[in-house]
Amino acid sequence: MASCLSGGHYVPGTQEYMPVAEFYAEKSVFVTGGTGFMGKTTPALGIYPVSRVTLQTYIKRTQRTPRLRTKLCGSYKVSSHVVFQPTTLGAVGRGEVLVEKLLRSCPKIKKIYLLMRPKRGQDVASRLTELTQSPLFETLRRESPQALNKIIPIVGDITEPELGISAADQTMLCQKVSVVFHSAATVKFDEKLKLSVTINMLGTQQLVQLCHRMLNLEALVHVSTAYCNCERERVEETVYAPPAHPEHVVTLVQTLPDDLVDRITPDLVGDRPNTYTFTKALAEDMLIKESGNLPVSIVRPSIVLSSLREPVKGWVDNWNGPNGIIAAVGKGIFRTMLGTGTKVADLVPVDTVINLMIVCAWRTHLRRGEGVVVYNCCTGQQNPITWSRFVKTSFKYMRKHPFSEVVWYPGGDITSNRLKHGTLSLLQHRAPALAMDLVSSATGKKPMMVRVQNKLEKAAACLEYFTTRQWAFADDNVQALCTSLSPEDRRTFDFNVRNIDWDAYIESYVLGIRRFLFKESPDTLPKSRSVLNRLHIVHILTQVATVFFLWRFLFSRSNTLRNIWRRVLELLTRAARLLAIA
Repeated sequence: MASCLSGGHYVPGTQEYMPVAEFYAEKSVFVTGGTGFMGKTTPALGIYPVSRVTLQTYIKRTQRTPRLRTKLCGSYKVSSHVVFQPTTLGAVGRGEVLVEKLLRSCPKIKKIYLLMRPKRGQDVASRLTELTQSPLFETLRRESPQALNKIIPIVGDITEPELGISAADQTMLCQKVSVVFHSAATVKFDEKLKLSVTINMLGTQQLVQLCHRMLNLEALVHVSTAYCNCERERVEETVYAPPAHPEHVVTLVQTLPDDLVDRITPDLVGDRPNTYTFTKALAEDMLIKESGNLPVSIVRPSIVLSSLREPVKGWVDNWNGPNGIIAAVGKGIFRTMLGTGTKVADLVPVDTVINLMIVCAWRTHLRRGEGVVVYNCCTGQQNPITWSRFVKTSFKYMRKHPFSEVVWYPGGDITSNRLKHGTLSLLQHRAPALAMDLVSSATGKKPMMVRVQNKLEKAAACLEYFTTRQWAFADDNVQALCTSLSPEDRRTFDFNVRNIDWDAYIESYVLGIRRFLFKESPDTLPKSRSVLNRLHIVHILTQVATVFFLWRFLFSRSNTLRNIWRRVLELLTRAARLLAIA
């Protein structure tokens, strides 16, 4: 079990206090998940011992349960080609932000070894060059370009045995690395269980084995998720008993055929919404059991969105999670979503998470021997925002800073009424998409809107579990960590969520989607606003026309309605006469 922070703090201003940046001076860091790892399923990476009775029990249970439970997204059957994949921490590429922040705020850091794999015909050197040329590293390229030479790519793959790292590189890492940040994970909610186990669990296990060989390891920071214990309404900063035996789950997915694993997945996952939260909970338990005397801490972010301040406001790098939904809403093609507006949306900026991770490593070294400490990186306790406020504020700034080529005036709502949601979805999503595809087919263009709507609705359905529920994530350890910092370190590595101005943050979030995802220049804003104003007029006229024709249709077919209307007119006439006499 994780232990809470106790005892006195390191008092700022005394000789005992070591600034965070100084802790990293002349130290080398190893980072996994710095480039958005997504691997492929590989053969077994080592079988756990498990009895034949256990295996046969699962097989018999599966044979007696031929029906696959339907979960979110029609889970485990959603195509892997869905564009808008809902995530938590994976909503923003945290590894890149971590590397940039370490180089900029810890200038004396020696090296950052970044686990990378060749991808789409690119070797790791090409991928690293592409990474450092992104807008994320613009400040470093301008102010300290030589710092980028400290990034050393390590060829590897989190899904491979021994992380796919060569023997020579393993030896080098074991000799030189002092701090490890493990954030590599598959964050797809509808991922196959076998791949989730391979990346989230076995990847963690193999990294811990490598850490045991490191001669100078001072801290291992493991990134989990606040929702790994989503079956609890209140989640403390502790590692709970796992929902299943990790070794049994590993053996099952490595021993059974893929189709049989898919069949028993709903029974293994149980009441949890997806394989992601399930395997992340098992990974925490596995980490506790296998870390031994390693200096370990766990950071659990909630739903991670764009950057608050650093290195640029609103930085976001993919369409995952709420990003794709908000982008579609801004384009006017998505207008209704199922959720409870009064529930707290536990959103956290990516740079807030990164600052906490960096400080966690510092604290883990200073308090080595106290056991594994868990930090829930969330906003719900200190600075809550509801889903309703988030949606309405997003609309406000999508209308102030509209995207280019908007299809319809952005609008809509989040509703907990399933009948209302279904009706609005049919009228505002399905019908317009079908009409647009019919026009595209008639004009010789490729129809695509129905397919886009299918993907959007599946992504939104995956988020239903989180938009219709609310959790209380305890953050005592985070608050204690914050108070232990000097004023300067609090400014440099700010993870105090009370400092978030939600209105300003959501504005930068919308602008970030516009700039970094849609690649739209600020110069296009005047034209976009002009187009949106015209669409607003069309939207209002459409609403008026719809009400008028609906009224005329009902009026012409209902004697009761005509009688009611006649009575209303009579009452209004009498009231007008009385007012005139008075």
